[in-house]
Amino acid sequence: MLRFALQVFALSIIAPLSVLSAADNWPQGSGPAGNYVVHDKTAATKWSVARGENVLWTKTLDETGQSSVTIWGDRIFFTTMKPVEADSELGQNIIAFCCNASSGEVIWKHEIEAKYPLRLSGCFSDSTSPPPLTDGKHVCFFNASGTITCFDLDGKQLWSKEAMAVGRAQPFLLDGAIVYILQRYMPEGGKFGHNHKNASLDMWTQLEAIEITTGKRRWLSQCGVGMGSIPIAHSLDGKPVILVGRGGGHSPPEKPNGISLVDGSDGSTKWTLPLDNFMSTMTMNANGDQALVFHKGEHLWVDMRKGTIEKRVSFTTDVPTCIRKGDGFSMESVTLPGSKPRSITQQSNILVGDYHYFRSYTRPYLGRVHIKSGEVEMLQLPLQFVPGKSAAEDALLWSKDEIEDKKNPLKKGKNLSYHADFLNEVKNSRGFVVMGDKRSQGIGWGHYASAIPIAVGEHLYVPIMSGNVFVIRWNADQLNEDAIVAINDLGPAGKSWTRASLSYSDGKLYAHTIRELICIGK
Repeated sequence: MLRFALQVFALSIIAPLSVLSAADNWPQGSGPAGNYVVHDKTAATKWSVARGENVLWTKTLDETGQSSVTIWGDRIFFTTMKPVEADSELGQNIIAFCCNASSGEVIWKHEIEAKYPLRLSGCFSDSTSPPPLTDGKHVCFFNASGTITCFDLDGKQLWSKEAMAVGRAQPFLLDGAIVYILQRYMPEGGKFGHNHKNASLDMWTQLEAIEITTGKRRWLSQCGVGMGSIPIAHSLDGKPVILVGRGGGHSPPEKPNGISLVDGSDGSTKWTLPLDNFMSTMTMNANGDQALVFHKGEHLWVDMRKGTIEKRVSFTTDVPTCIRKGDGFSMESVTLPGSKPRSITQQSNILVGDYHYFRSYTRPYLGRVHIKSGEVEMLQLPLQFVPGKSAAEDALLWSKDEIEDKKNPLKKGKNLSYHADFLNEVKNSRGFVVMGDKRSQGIGWGHYASAIPIAVGEHLYVPIMSGNVFVIRWNADQLNEDAIVAINDLGPAGKSWTRASLSYSDGKLYAHTIRELICIGK
């Protein structure tokens, strides 16, 4: 009952429930309920973009981009970088697109300029990363190089302001306001350095709420927010609250490391829970009156009213894990290596039903914590899926021992992301290399910011940077090989780089790769 109440609350802060249900809108990166989940819907589970199977249309894009697609009625919105004319590492201007949802045909587009160059096709973010959002009357685009611009649905500019939304941010709507993470110190040479550890309060990254109609500030949070934190709006005692985190790499200045609960009406801080060496790089989920947090090697249940830890369970020690062995699978008790604060792939977690799903940071494992019982399970997934000319020629690579030796120096060492037959080319559709960080050549295991999974009906869609998408039956009784519904591609191996989450509308899925916009359906 509490879960249902939360979903209805989240829908009501965006638009009337009946409108959303009729149109199947996906108005923000986090979907209609603001939690990356839609219930009682179905979408395709098996497809191949490389072979054109269950693909309704594709649209070739001139330039790289990584925003998820947002949808209102028959219109879809997304961004790419401004096209380059040579191999490039940095960029700062983006193109905002409005296209027809049934064909991909461009309805209108606008360039949005900004001041601060960022690395192209970054494995954590770039200027195009934050998804657009819309309330059905306004559509706002975020250039993470320093500009927010709002249009009406016909493409008329309504307002624009200089403001740097954090690249990994997922802006959301709350009671007529846009809530996003405001970056207070600027990048240098396309990246954020390690020299801000002792920056003053006025340089802290914070949540800002601005009016969607004017862009004027409604409130600024009193506590800091980490660059990798993905806040989600929740309801507590019938009032909007936002769970946020602080802490991560690059010596962030915001203190103390840990989590806070923010009042969604005025930005004030309701409580703060310090957590030593906390990595805030996750979606900040809650269930009823419990916040659900991954910290080091433990899953925490935190009382949303008091800000106190009520329960903790290890998700890294002696975990029942379904492991690939030869041509089959076996169950083993696994303890994950390492004791670093990073234990999950950044932003890879999603709460769906009674399960808090995550991806391991050190192994190609999908895991889940049952939030009522505390039971933890993990399932090994292949490092890479390589589509063939026919389904019979498809290849699944489960370990580095199966990888061909192509004398690529990136494949040496322990980084799982480089154990692949086909590393990412990171080339746009016109053949130019558009990459400012060589780590983007990795396939999407380990140290990068994941596309956030989504759930449609009983299926969980988990994309990785190579353009592989794992489809999992999230409510399976056991997280074993039978829970794997399909492993799909978003294009040929090495040519389908992506950091965008999938989006859903009217029975169709939408994906955004370095080269294409893709509509998937039967």
